Amino acid sequence: MSEEMMFATESQIDEFNNQTEDVINAQKFLIFKTDGLKMGVDAEFVVEILTDQTVTFLPMMPEFVRGIINMRGQLVPIMDIRIRLGKPPKDDCIILVLNVEGTFLGLLVDDMDQMLDIPKDSILPMSAQNAHELVSGMCSLPDGSGTMMVLDCVQLVTHV
Repeated sequence: MSEEMMFATESQIDEFNNQTEDVINAQKFLIFKTDGLKMGVDAEFVVEILTDQTVTFLPMMPEFVRGIINMRGQLVPIMDIRIRLGKPPKDDCIILVLNVEGTFLGLLVDDMDQMLDIPKDSILPMSAQNAHELVSGMCSLPDGSGTMMVLDCVQLVTHV
């Protein structure tokens, strides 16, 4: 136990315990923007954020698969999340590289927003009538900057 904690008041110890509990009950998300939407991915899946990367076109792929990149010898397929969500493509994008259960996937996104700890109990599941196969939930952001849709990375990889 640190010297500070040895001489802490009971209220300071309670505050420390509450902060520790908040961290345990939170999940870290990387929030990005696509066509005005704020979407979040679990930070544990994030490998890298790339700019100015050339995507090599692959024929006979679904429209939303824009091609592949070579990331240090690893071939990574690139999915345009805008097209996947039924939006028009955009040329100037950032590549968010994910590793989902050993499968690498790059997402073309408009812009990076921020990394935030989101309380797990604030994430609401999508109702059956409003559900999209790639969105597992949504929540209001704790900093008051809007609403985030939670991108289901496992579903994203299985529906490529």
